[in-house]
Amino acid sequence: MPEETSQSELFRSYTGGVLSRLEELAASADAGEFDAAIDILTTAIENGGVIQSFGTGHSEAFAMEIAGRAGGLIPTRKIALRDVVLRGSLGIEALSGGSLERNPNIANELYELSGAQPGDPFIIASNSGVNGSIVGLALAAKEHGHPVIAVTSMDHTMKVDPKHSSGKRLCEVADVVIDNRAPFGDATLQLAGGVPVGAVSSITAAYIAQLLTIGTAQRIAATGKTPPLYISANIPGGDEHNHALEALYEGRLNRSA
Repeated sequence: MPEETSQSELFRSYTGGVLSRLEELAASADAGEFDAAIDILTTAIENGGVIQSFGTGHSEAFAMEIAGRAGGLIPTRKIALRDVVLRGSLGIEALSGGSLERNPNIANELYELSGAQPGDPFIIASNSGVNGSIVGLALAAKEHGHPVIAVTSMDHTMKVDPKHSSGKRLCEVADVVIDNRAPFGDATLQLAGGVPVGAVSSITAAYIAQLLTIGTAQRIAATGKTPPLYISANIPGGDEHNHALEALYEGRLNRSA
């Protein structure tokens, strides 16, 4: 019987898998893979737009990296599934289980609740890229003339069937697609008996979000303007700085707990 892999070996293997993917993303960014997305985001901000970000399940963490964090761009808004309960038409029971993210019928309400204005880009993250709310919101955004950027696992999404009635995946709706390099099923390791472990998509997606933010801020700075960036609220003057810039987009950012 083969020896069981040790904990330290698993840690090293996982770390190697994470680092190799981050290095691949960095090389791709250097080669211009992110440029089209950065062009869209920069143009939107320069024209007074707000970046609309959305993700469900663990991909909501990507939307949080884009919207409302220290070092991030101020003209950003995080769309969340719970918006249709907190500010929309559904009761709290809709939040039970995982059915809401698969429901395509909430897409139009999510769009309306976003308060999106012409020129606002949508950046949508989904590892699988096939659930109803994800594809539905991407389609709603496209129907209203918004550019859509997708962050998804191409390995995973092309191995599963679309769940939206359109028969489309997120990557087939978006104007720009960024591959998060996560493997099919997300897990990068297997324990004895084939048990999968070691998910990576949240890490690569957060890295992608930061590269997009850095690239967009740099483009704006290169024009001689000051990029509208948050500083930590936990340093002196942080709140004052942030609130002054948020006021320029009053009613459009929806910062909430």
